[in-house]
Amino acid sequence: MKKIKIIAFLLIVFLFLLIHIIEPNFFPYLWKTLLSGDIIETAKYIESFGAWAVVFSFFLTLFVNALGFPPAIIFSTANTIIFGIVPGIILSCVAETVGVAISFLLLRFFFRESAEKIINKSKTLTNIDKYSGEKGFIFMLIARMVPYIPSVLLNAVGALSSLSFRNYCVASFIGKFPSTGIEAIIGHDAILQEENPTRIIITIIFAIILIAGAYFYQRYENRKNKK
Repeated sequence: MKKIKIIAFLLIVFLFLLIHIIEPNFFPYLWKTLLSGDIIETAKYIESFGAWAVVFSFFLTLFVNALGFPPAIIFSTANTIIFGIVPGIILSCVAETVGVAISFLLLRFFFRESAEKIINKSKTLTNIDKYSGEKGFIFMLIARMVPYIPSVLLNAVGALSSLSFRNYCVASFIGKFPSTGIEAIIGHDAILQEENPTRIIITIIFAIILIAGAYFYQRYENRKNKK
């Protein structure tokens, strides 16, 4: 297993080098974006890829969410400015969910085994770990809905807990929609000097429907696991 982890780590390093070779300005741009938070400049950078802008934006949003920085709101707002409110939000939510899912898999692969050794030595930690598997879905759902919680922190918490990959992805996608949607709309309207409260209301209503669906999904999962 140690050899597999070393190979996996070297592949990740190779991927970073490949990205740098293909687009040398990519990592300097990410650093610049982190420091400035300039959404208009981000939108112009994405648009510079022309017909490939939507593909580049998807992988850019995915990548920064897998890393956990810069803040995703910069890219979700840029997406709504470039592609429109609804397509921009959908693109951002899907890309962000794929990004945090990749982060989850990598963190669990590299660190879950070590975490389990520590957890098994403590009854308290064992109980918490068990609880995270049973109630982790609701916790992750609520945590993803709260704006400005560092994504990398939630990725790590999910990966090191007993939360299943499926529940993590569902909770992350549904939880991201309200926070991403509302933040992106507010940012979009502020930058373009547009105000349309109806969009916020529709987003909130849709978010409530999603959350209700998530609640009944969790109840169904709990009943199925008890059988």
